[in-house]
Amino acid sequence: MIRFGSLCRAAKPLLIAFALTCALDTHAATTVTDDAGTAVTLAAPAQRVISLAPHVTELIYAAGGGARLVGAVSYSDYPPAAKQVPRVGDNRALDLERIVALKPDLIVVWRHGNAQQQLDKLRELHVPMFVSEPHKLDDVATNLVRLGALLGTSQVANAAAGQYRADIAQLRASYAARPTVSVFYQVWDEPLITLNGDHIVSDVIALCGGRNVFAQLAPLAPTVSTEAVLAANPEAIVTARAGATAPSRPLPGLDKWRKWPNLTAVARNNLFAIDGDLIDRPAPRIAQGAVQLCEDLELARSRRQQDTAR
Repeated sequence: MIRFGSLCRAAKPLLIAFALTCALDTHAATTVTDDAGTAVTLAAPAQRVISLAPHVTELIYAAGGGARLVGAVSYSDYPPAAKQVPRVGDNRALDLERIVALKPDLIVVWRHGNAQQQLDKLRELHVPMFVSEPHKLDDVATNLVRLGALLGTSQVANAAAGQYRADIAQLRASYAARPTVSVFYQVWDEPLITLNGDHIVSDVIALCGGRNVFAQLAPLAPTVSTEAVLAANPEAIVTARAGATAPSRPLPGLDKWRKWPNLTAVARNNLFAIDGDLIDRPAPRIAQGAVQLCEDLELARSRRQQDTAR
């Protein structure tokens, strides 16, 4: 007869082995691919994370990793808790000494915003780096999922990605098949800068049934002439405004176009400004910016009908 005590003693090694296996599974290395196509591997979920772009900070919070942030760049102001995260410089000038002192185990960077020379110096630290550079709307959801994997917060991150995808799908169903509206997106007025078709804002324009009149240009944010805009004759001109700017105030950089009353966008009063934090940052709130842009382009369509009916 096998005694109960003997059975327990025989089972103990199996229980220990099972516990060790579970522990290894919990802390198994995680590998994801970032937006530069590089494999990023962490032996364990990141605990000390530095964000080097405001949109990255928003992504990390949305992915459930806000408590892991030990450093962020200037203008990382959303959600409100992000304002309390220690600063490590801005998009152009990083405080490398501060970054080293914070002892990060993951740095999330924005390749087109952070100076390449400084990024090269960061790589010398041999700290895992994840490049976040969404060019398409769905890339935002992909970033959430991958960051969640690196942070060990996949449940929160996947839920946020799912909600974001649902919001974008709803907008696409409502507007993508609407009559096309030609759009000039103005980033800056002196000099006149726009965005090409590889920028996520261009994807938002397409989502709303619009067409970026300078989509074919290079680089990502090309400089254009006033004459080129007049020749393109966009039906709508859109720019970003500061979040604190009241919509009733003069639109930044747009009033200059009123010098050309025959420009379709001017003739139909289709000069629109959208909260820059919502439209320019490739983070979940860009869905809110898309709502505003889609509504503006729908207004442009209604004014087209009115103009045609006259």
